[in-house]
Amino acid sequence: VAQEKFDSAGLPEVSGDIDRDDTLADIVAKVSLAETLSLADTAKVLDTDALQATVTAITSSPRIDIFGVGASAIVGLDLQRKLTRIGRTALEWSDPHAAWTSAATLRPGNVAIAVSHSGSTTDTIEFLMLARRSGATTIAITNHAGAPLADQADIVLTTAARETGFRSGALGSRIAQLMVVDCI
Repeated sequence: VAQEKFDSAGLPEVSGDIDRDDTLADIVAKVSLAETLSLADTAKVLDTDALQATVTAITSSPRIDIFGVGASAIVGLDLQRKLTRIGRTALEWSDPHAAWTSAATLRPGNVAIAVSHSGSTTDTIEFLMLARRSGATTIAITNHAGAPLADQADIVLTTAARETGFRSGALGSRIAQLMVVDCI
């Protein structure tokens, strides 16, 4: 079996955020580097005990509800599709009104997973808070373990995406979240 090895020597020699004066080649190199490092850094920080607790919660739950807003909703939908494909009852709620209703109807034994890069998205925090009050096991996928979303979670899966204000919602955060989803 061939083993792949992360080789930082092959990464482009660039640093910093995208700048107004960057060439297209500079932009490609900077985006590629940021996203490659987001994956590598997430692999380093991902808590395998929390990952195992997530898998255990999901496999023992009759229902998994997934919440995300904006770009994180895309990750939530990907998780929902993957869980459904393996025979789990998984529902993804990107519409806020439907999400609030769903979160309020959860009960012990159910799982609620919220995805937010910042961990500060008000709606997503409220979804997880309602799910927790309903007795569901709550799981957060976020880049910030100390964020308000993590405070509402029984289990926190932390990413290490490199995202700047200029590229908020960029692929770096989603690719790190999607890696966590694939690990689940």
